[in-house]
Amino acid sequence: MTSTLRKHLATALGVATLLAADVGAAVAQPAGPSPVEQLRQDTAAIHALGISGVQARVIAPDGRQSVATSGTADLTTGRPVPSDGYFRMASTSKTLVATVVLQLEAESRLSLDDTVDHWLPGVVRDNGNDGSRITVRQLLQHTSGIHDDLPGYTTPEEYYQQRHDVYDPGQLVARAMAHAPDFPPGEGWTYSNTGYVLLGMIIQKATGHPAHQEIEDRILRPLGLDHTRWAGTSPALPRPHAQAYQLFGPGSRVDVTEQIPVDYENLSFVTTTRDENGFLRALLAGRLLPARQLAEMKRTVPVSAEVQQLWPGGRYGLGLVERPLSCAGTYWSHEGGDGGYITLNGVTDDGRRSAVVSMSEARGDTLEHIVDQENAASALIDHALCAPGLQHR
Repeated sequence: MTSTLRKHLATALGVATLLAADVGAAVAQPAGPSPVEQLRQDTAAIHALGISGVQARVIAPDGRQSVATSGTADLTTGRPVPSDGYFRMASTSKTLVATVVLQLEAESRLSLDDTVDHWLPGVVRDNGNDGSRITVRQLLQHTSGIHDDLPGYTTPEEYYQQRHDVYDPGQLVARAMAHAPDFPPGEGWTYSNTGYVLLGMIIQKATGHPAHQEIEDRILRPLGLDHTRWAGTSPALPRPHAQAYQLFGPGSRVDVTEQIPVDYENLSFVTTTRDENGFLRALLAGRLLPARQLAEMKRTVPVSAEVQQLWPGGRYGLGLVERPLSCAGTYWSHEGGDGGYITLNGVTDDGRRSAVVSMSEARGDTLEHIVDQENAASALIDHALCAPGLQHR
């Protein structure tokens, strides 16, 4: 969740194309659109909101993939949205960070009950903040109470001023320490990017390596996710990619593709819909964590009333979100959004069916636009995961 989105929440409280892999014969549906037609309709519906470009990929239990795109990758040239385009992973990388922390816990290299002070003595202090009372688990679950104060832009002028700014983790944590906690540790829930900055620092202290290196060595390389890369302080993305746009208000749509993520140490990953599907499927299928640690990751608490506006019925585990399905049951996800790229995803509990939709425009000017975009993308994920089967044509 971006700092821009959080600021708006706080103050405010085309034509689709279809591609398919392993094309087979169409199977008639008794009523309503086929899953493939539904995917096409859902990407078109997102574009119809005014969002410049959309790409979505669904992977069925048998591994077959369907991809739909809608809109344009570039409002100037009108080129089509690439079906394998890169985008910034943003907060979905919190699940990567959480996975590494839980792997270290499985290796007895840290404990979820360790305090922040155990690993980072004196870092969390002042204004009522006390690292001796906050645990690793609370950082992972956003129950630490640490106030979030990451830099963010809400106007074109702020974007142009800040897009190349670089902050080290200590500077980001210091901003949060200038505020009193939102609540005592363990007594509430509020989304805190700062908590994950601290987790990245703990990973480095426990392993001797930056968090992004541990993510590459423990997750990306073993799974062969070679289109997920840490970009560091580069303001650019690999090609192909859609340009990223931010709607700041009527007549104020800005290309914000070029920028350095604020928390570049942890959140500067770029990826594709194929790789993001692959990571989530592997995680839920038990390929990255032992059963005990995966069960810990899936122990959830309710999110705040504010975030319920975006995730109705949502609950937060350890770097993983649980959301209800319209067809009964729940799915697991962690969306990401920053710098014009907004991505939602979902995977079934067994890891066998998954979906990712990435939008290359953030309509972040009003709470209504934010919720409309979220709802349309959530509907795509729900339809994809509830479909009885994917028929290709």
